Amino acid sequence: LQRTYIFTFLLSSRVFIPPHDLLARVGQICLEQRQQLETGSEKVKAKLKSFSAKIVQLLKEWTEAFPYDFQDEKAMAELKAITHRVTQCDEENGTVKKAIAQMTQSLLLSLAARSQLQELREKLRSPAMDKGSVLKAKPPATQKDILGVCCDPLVLAQQLTHIELERVNSIHPEDLMQIVSHMDSRDKHRCRGDLTKTYSLEAYDNWFNCLSMLVATEVCRVVKKKHRTRMLEFFIDVARECFNIGNFNSMMAIISGMNLSPVARLKKTWSKVKTAKFDVLEHHMDPSSNFCNYRTALQGATQRSQMANSSREKIVIPVFNLFVKDIYFLHKIHTNHLPNGHVNFKKFWEISRQIHEFMTWTQVECPFEKDKKIQNYLLTAPIYSEEALFIASFESEGPENHMEKDSWKTLRTTLLNRA
Repeated sequence: LQRTYIFTFLLSSRVFIPPHDLLARVGQICLEQRQQLETGSEKVKAKLKSFSAKIVQLLKEWTEAFPYDFQDEKAMAELKAITHRVTQCDEENGTVKKAIAQMTQSLLLSLAARSQLQELREKLRSPAMDKGSVLKAKPPATQKDILGVCCDPLVLAQQLTHIELERVNSIHPEDLMQIVSHMDSRDKHRCRGDLTKTYSLEAYDNWFNCLSMLVATEVCRVVKKKHRTRMLEFFIDVARECFNIGNFNSMMAIISGMNLSPVARLKKTWSKVKTAKFDVLEHHMDPSSNFCNYRTALQGATQRSQMANSSREKIVIPVFNLFVKDIYFLHKIHTNHLPNGHVNFKKFWEISRQIHEFMTWTQVECPFEKDKKIQNYLLTAPIYSEEALFIASFESEGPENHMEKDSWKTLRTTLLNRA
C-alpha cells in the first residue's frame, strides 16, 4: 500500500508542480533536517535516522518509477546533494549508504537504456504513395502484397502483437499523466489531450493510423474482385485472432481500416465476403453505451491475465485511444481540489490505478517468435494516401451515385493538374 501511495503521489504531483521543483523541495527539507543534527538532542538524532530511511525509500521508488525525472544534470546534482545529506543524518548506518549506491547505479543503467531506445527510434515508414498523373497505374505483378508474405491469420496477429508490445513498452507513466497536466495548462484544443506531447505517445498513435491505412491499401490496390474478397476475409480472420490473443488495439485498427470509405464503398466485393465473423467483431467494437461490449471483453481479458500461468494468457493490449479518453474524462468530471481546498486524492488515486494497470500490461514479454520478414513488411510497406485510396477504389468499382461521380471527377482533375 505504501508503494502504491508513493507512486500515486509522485505521478499526480506533476499536475501541480514540476518534478524538478518537487525534488528541490525535498532537498530543502533534507537540508533543514541536516542542520538539526548539529544542534539537536539524542532523541532528535534518533528521529533523523528514521527520516533518512524514509527519504531513501522515497528516492528509490522515485528513481525506479520515473527515471526520466532525473535525466538532466540539474536534477542529478540535486539528487546527489540529497543523498549526501541523508547519509550525514545516519553516518553509522552502512545499509543507507549501500541502498543509495544501488539506487544510483540502477538509475544510471535505466537512463542509459532509455537513451539507447531513443536512438533506435521508430523505423521510418515509406512515405504514403500517390498515384500522381498515371491514374490507371496498378502495382506491378511482381510487387508483393501481405498474402505473399504471410497467409496465416494467426501468425500475422502474433507479429502485430509483437509490434504493439514493443511500441507500448516505450510509454511511461509520466507520458500518460501529461494528458492531464497539459489540460491543466489550458492546452484543451483536442479531446485526446494532445498525444503529440511526447514521442512515445505520438509514435504509438501513428502506428494505429498506419495499420488502418495499410489494411485499406492492401484491399484497394488488388485488381481482381476475387482476390479483394480473399484479402478482406483474411484481415477479418487476423482481427479475430487479435481479439483472441487480447490485442484489442490492432483489432480496432484493422476494423477501422476496413470501415474507411474507400474500402466500405466496395459493395460488389463485400457482397462476396462471408461477413458473419466481421459482424461479430463489429459487435465487440460497437461504440454504443460507451463501448460496453468492448469493455466487457477487456474485463474478461484482464481477469484472464491476472490468473495466467503463461505469458500468452497475460497479454492485454487495450484500444489506446479509448484508454486515453477514459483518463481524460476521469480528469474532466472530477475537480482537482475538494471544497475544503485539499487535493482530491481519491480522483488521482483512480487515475493512478488505471495508469498502473496499463503499465503492468506493457511489461508482458511477448511469447511469440519474432518473424523479421513479416514485421519488416508491416512496418515499411508503402501505404496509399487518402486520395490514392479513393482512386484505387473507384478504379476497382466505379462511382455509383452523383456524389461519388463528383468526387471521382475532382480527384482526377486535381492529380492531373498536380502532374
